[in-house]
Amino acid sequence: MKTSAELRTAFLNFFIEKGHTEVPSSSLVPHDDPTLLFTNAGMVQFKNTFLGREKRDYTRATTSQRCVRAGGKHNDLENVGYTARHHTFFEMLGNFSFGDYFKREAIQYAWEFLTEVLGLPEEKLWVTVYEEDQEAEDIWLKEMKVDPSRFSRCGAKDNFWSMGDTGPCGPCSEIFYDHGPEVWGGPPGSPEEDGDRYIEIWNLVFMQFNRDQSGELTPLPRPSVDTGMGLERLAAVLQHVHSNYEIDLFQHLIKAAAEVTGCTNLEEKSLRVIADHIRSCAFLVVDGVLPSNEGRGYVLRRIIRRAIRHGYMLGMKEPFFHKLVAPLSQEMGDAYPELPRMADQVTRVLRLEEERFAETLEQGMKILEGTIDTLGDKQIPGETVFKLYDTYGFPTDLTADIARERGLSLDMPGFEQAMEAQRERARAASQFGHAEQVEINLDGATEFTGYDKLESKATIIAMFQDGQSVESLGDDEEGLVVLDRTPFYAESGGQVGDAGVLECGANRFIVTDTQKQGGDVFIHQGRFKGTSLQVGSEVLARVDATRRAATALNHSATHLLHAALQRVLGDHVQQKGSLVNAERLRFDFSHFEPVTIEQIRTIEQMVNEQIRENHMVQTRIMSLEDAKASGAMALFGEKYGDNVRVLRMGDFSTELCGGTHVKAVGDIGLFKIVSETGIASGVRRIEAVTGAAALQWVEQDEDRLQRIADLLKSGRDDVADKVTQLVERSRRLEKELEQLKSKLASAAGTDLASSAIDVAGVKVLAAKLDGVDPKALRDTMDQLKNKLGSAVILLAAVSGEKISLVAGVTQDQIPTLKAGDLVKFVAQQVGGKGGGRPDMAQAGGSDPAALPGALASVEGWVRDALGQ
Repeated sequence: MKTSAELRTAFLNFFIEKGHTEVPSSSLVPHDDPTLLFTNAGMVQFKNTFLGREKRDYTRATTSQRCVRAGGKHNDLENVGYTARHHTFFEMLGNFSFGDYFKREAIQYAWEFLTEVLGLPEEKLWVTVYEEDQEAEDIWLKEMKVDPSRFSRCGAKDNFWSMGDTGPCGPCSEIFYDHGPEVWGGPPGSPEEDGDRYIEIWNLVFMQFNRDQSGELTPLPRPSVDTGMGLERLAAVLQHVHSNYEIDLFQHLIKAAAEVTGCTNLEEKSLRVIADHIRSCAFLVVDGVLPSNEGRGYVLRRIIRRAIRHGYMLGMKEPFFHKLVAPLSQEMGDAYPELPRMADQVTRVLRLEEERFAETLEQGMKILEGTIDTLGDKQIPGETVFKLYDTYGFPTDLTADIARERGLSLDMPGFEQAMEAQRERARAASQFGHAEQVEINLDGATEFTGYDKLESKATIIAMFQDGQSVESLGDDEEGLVVLDRTPFYAESGGQVGDAGVLECGANRFIVTDTQKQGGDVFIHQGRFKGTSLQVGSEVLARVDATRRAATALNHSATHLLHAALQRVLGDHVQQKGSLVNAERLRFDFSHFEPVTIEQIRTIEQMVNEQIRENHMVQTRIMSLEDAKASGAMALFGEKYGDNVRVLRMGDFSTELCGGTHVKAVGDIGLFKIVSETGIASGVRRIEAVTGAAALQWVEQDEDRLQRIADLLKSGRDDVADKVTQLVERSRRLEKELEQLKSKLASAAGTDLASSAIDVAGVKVLAAKLDGVDPKALRDTMDQLKNKLGSAVILLAAVSGEKISLVAGVTQDQIPTLKAGDLVKFVAQQVGGKGGGRPDMAQAGGSDPAALPGALASVEGWVRDALGQ
């Protein structure tokens, strides 16, 4: 039997021996691909290579890729825990050819690995090909001598792959494992193919064609290969188990989940769910995703809360999920060293999310259970589903999970109606769709000359306008210009693109921004001024030197800030985003509490100390592995080439960075943090200024302090004491005012008590109090209940167009009369709503003109409730 770890290693080593380059797993957050929520297949990191937009130093690659399918089009979340093979997180083993070998070698490698390296019996394997792919069929049957009785042709639905509606595509050949006649199901292509007897273990995709808008297929000049094999499925085959959850990797996690939850039944499906979910949650956090209410963060939150709910079903009322990070790190840390390196950070993120949800889980479950107990049919109302989602943070699929366990369904139309406003906002804010961009397919890449010079001669090799290629631009026309070489830095790594001018005689193309496409082609955006600008023209490309210099100050300061944050706050600090322009820098980083004033001061001092030391900024080009070995900080999830640019500032900061920087750290001049805020759960943001902008900020701060001192008629050194005195005086006066209002309300209450009327032995009082705030209303209510004995009271106060209502019912009348019902009855008449306890309830309103009639209706409401 091979362990999962041994199988992963055997696969990679096999293809390395076949001349493939081992490429590390990419981030679960796809780089430069807005069409995907998460990396869901091994080929995702090679997408631009297959499309011809990116060239690599190798033509053969092999990977073990971390994948998540829990959101968007590829979503297996609802099936996890109910089937033998669905997961939110899985590992895909793959081998790839970029215009190198094709069908014959791909088929030979697959068969050799399965039958010779792993020793799987040929009679247990079944092969399929696309029904029109005679070439693949001949290779399998005539060359590989596969038994024709264990071979079938399938249609395009199962055996033809495409990257999208247009673009690279081609036939597939799939290999299935036969679990034997004791398991129900038929071979691929048969009516019983949905059974579990024949399980797909490897898919060989032959990228052979390009499909155009009309659907026509044209042969690719350099056909390629993309394969994918699920590590968990193959491990199940080799370990002679039917369910993926029975393999060694999952069994270790299931036992760990059982230990932290106290569950003794290892067959409990909730343990499977928890074991699956800790993998996806931990690796998503490692790759920079944090729980939130939108996008990827919301998917993570859904998975965490689903795991917590399954723990709740096992009797766990305390946080437990985060305790599984350590066992997971022990299980998978050797293959993915970033996991143990960030284990403390992952544990903290999950624990905080558990603590937040635990506060509402039990209450939400009670509401759901209460609703289920009173259902007259088999459907949970949409209003309840929405309330659980909106108030208690229950994702709808979590409620659906619970409903399915009880044989119930959800009223989704009712839920959708309640959610329409939020859904519209979410759609407007969503960033996950097909990015609109100009397709620029050019051989080679733009040569960047901007590290050493701010102007250079260049040739226009392409121009675009309104998404179409053009040969020329006329006066005052906007467009995109591509040069063979350029000193303009294209936006990347948080640094904005350069601006400047392209000069061609008297003609000028004013560059307002520079962007990058496909990682290699620089696009100059702007407006042309002159007679005509032609493709092929020679130009003098000149960067705006002032803007570039100011941007460089901020970018270099960002590196120093990052290093200082790690020294002051801890190694868990990771960059979560940045923006560097000529005005200021913005740096987002992982941290779970506000940075204190003392810490900000220490960070500033540390950065400014480095500026004063004035080390030269050193840059070196080296291999990615050598750079990491030298201690250079790489941003996990960022895409790097085989050779990288390493930026070093003394012994304080060493990072991989392709941006533009100062020559010496002292050029930054001065560093000043101007704000520190939280922008998401576990993510903080610092904004800072440097150089002349920092000096200007300090001067403005000095001016503000002087203006305050002038208003207080004090020296600047005494400002803090003067402000403290004013604040204390203000608080004292507010307290005195509150006491006076309370006395007035008490006096008014005494007068009001005499105006209560008797209804069947119950004192009923409905009145409006002038100049009283909500707190005073509540105080008056308490006094009146004590004075009146057995009573129903409704008090109102008006401030402008806003009405405050308080209803009260004495304890002896609660079995018949409820304060919440009364306040709702009155609030509806004055354009408001509210609620509360049976003895005390509050509401608001917005129609003062309707208040007299609403107060007059209270007596009738009481009489009806008492049956008078």
